[in-house]
Amino acid sequence: MIIGIHAAAAFKKERTGVEEYAFRLIRYFAMLEEGKKHRFLLYTPSSSEESDLPRNFEIKTLRFPVFWTQVRLALEMALNKPGALFIPAHVLPLIHPKNSVVTIHDLAFEYFPEMYPLFHRRYLRWTTKYAISKAKKIIVPSENTKKDLIEFYGARKEKIKVIYHGIAPFTAVQNEKSPLVQKYILYIGRIERKKNVEGLINAFEIIKEKYQIPHKLVLAGGPGYLFEEVKKKIDASPSKQDIILTGHLQENQKNVFLKFADLFVFPSFYEGFGFPILEAQAAEVPVIASNVSSLPEVAGEGALFFDPADFEQMAEVIYSAASRTELRESLIKKGSENLRRFSWKKCAEETLRTLIED
Repeated sequence: MIIGIHAAAAFKKERTGVEEYAFRLIRYFAMLEEGKKHRFLLYTPSSSEESDLPRNFEIKTLRFPVFWTQVRLALEMALNKPGALFIPAHVLPLIHPKNSVVTIHDLAFEYFPEMYPLFHRRYLRWTTKYAISKAKKIIVPSENTKKDLIEFYGARKEKIKVIYHGIAPFTAVQNEKSPLVQKYILYIGRIERKKNVEGLINAFEIIKEKYQIPHKLVLAGGPGYLFEEVKKKIDASPSKQDIILTGHLQENQKNVFLKFADLFVFPSFYEGFGFPILEAQAAEVPVIASNVSSLPEVAGEGALFFDPADFEQMAEVIYSAASRTELRESLIKKGSENLRRFSWKKCAEETLRTLIED
């Protein structure tokens, strides 16, 4: 079978959740025995330097300035329709094969519409409805996202398949020193309001005032929507000298920060999955996280949880994890055990099976 893949996200140099998902799946498709039986066409709007894929993978560069999916990719589907089309990031083109599978990662825009620009929010709603109506199957990364699709859009549960993402083994950083002299609490993700970074800063201020902990707070990630408001919050904070913005980190840099972190905090208001939790567990860092959306489902017993809207509670949980050695060791052990549930190979096998089945 010829399988087309909307691969634009996979070739981005700065990869966050969706980009990492597309990147890993393509590479694991190439490793599977079943994958060797098919031809893969990777559609992208710009040229890629990728050259390590096998011969049954072809990168098709389809240049077009705007509305690439709904115009240029749709035109390609009209002229050269593959046997199956895989969309790893939400938006199904208007023209597509009957055998089209779309991954919808989350519905954060329904829970927090004010955190999305108006046009983007309307576009996401329309594309979600369209994908649910026209795709052969919808893949979601968690039971929580499946529940949301049914509740918000009346999606048929038999059309939705839950396939957990995988996690790459942590790459040990050899002969590296800690990036900071002091202990630090680490957050990884976009620096934006929907990730509740401002709430984390509030909790950090409470801990600093109440317990005088020696830790820094490291916020690692590129700017997101309303970043300027988060930056204002940092600049006005009484603890601003202890808050560090790193910007987006390359993989090796991220691993250095993970390796030496005292604990990892993920305070998001909503996530469809939550890659950073698994990355921290793989790095053997104690994890604490919000008790909402998919995060308890993904973190399992390998995390402590808090209400993301309750800054006092968040502060107490952070302090408890930062100050109790036995608790930290227990979280590390349970986090390592939790990782057994997640495999990119299994994710690729189940996704490919969904694409080729009648």
